[in-house]
Amino acid sequence: MRVLLSNDDGVQAAGLDALATAFEGDEVWVVAPDREQSAQSHAISLHRPLRISEVGPRRYAVDGTPTDAVYLAMNHILQGLRPDVVVSGVNHGPNLGNDVLYSGTVAAAMEGALLGCHAIAVSLASPPPHEFSDAARFAVALARRVVAARPPAPVLLNVNVPPGPVKGFRFARLGRRNYGNAVVESVDPRNRKYYWIGGEAAPHEDLPGSDCNAVLDEGLVSVTPIHLDVTHDALLSELRSWTLEGFRKEPAR
Repeated sequence: MRVLLSNDDGVQAAGLDALATAFEGDEVWVVAPDREQSAQSHAISLHRPLRISEVGPRRYAVDGTPTDAVYLAMNHILQGLRPDVVVSGVNHGPNLGNDVLYSGTVAAAMEGALLGCHAIAVSLASPPPHEFSDAARFAVALARRVVAARPPAPVLLNVNVPPGPVKGFRFARLGRRNYGNAVVESVDPRNRKYYWIGGEAAPHEDLPGSDCNAVLDEGLVSVTPIHLDVTHDALLSELRSWTLEGFRKEPAR
């Protein structure tokens, strides 16, 4: 199996090394940012050049975002060597619920799916110190199952693994997490204001069947399929009944 690994914690991250080790016997390629790029979401560098450094056999660092790394891997470094699966992680912390909208880990996997490969984002939902081996082993088992199933369209899965030995897993929907919407204002040495945004995670919403409940309340691994088509179909059906004064509405196709 040919595997492309990436992340948002940087090419030297321990979680990435754990993944590379766990895919023993496979053809493993690592293409990842040269430094931490957490919370970059799906940012892509269109207005500056990117540089690639070979840091080991089949291992490359990119001075860009997680999306940049996977894009360059698929379209340049591995050109003509299509991966069977793209795996991003193991992230140093959770990516549960609405975290997926900000996560560079998830974005790297999503870029792989957009480019036509099955893709998995894997995160360790625990505070430091991190022990990645169980999360990496689960990622390998899931990747092998995805490749063996041979789905007709690219599969994108978001995985969160609680600390300790894996006692079970659940296929779950995304939950909701709240970070408190904090804004901390301070003043620099030149008397200019600056701001830190974002706070510590508050208790998640209690949504039965969600990834948050599975991981944080029940200690289970969560596996959530993510759809690349983000159209709100129910709202679209309602909007088709609207009219706007002074404008002609074309019929739906």
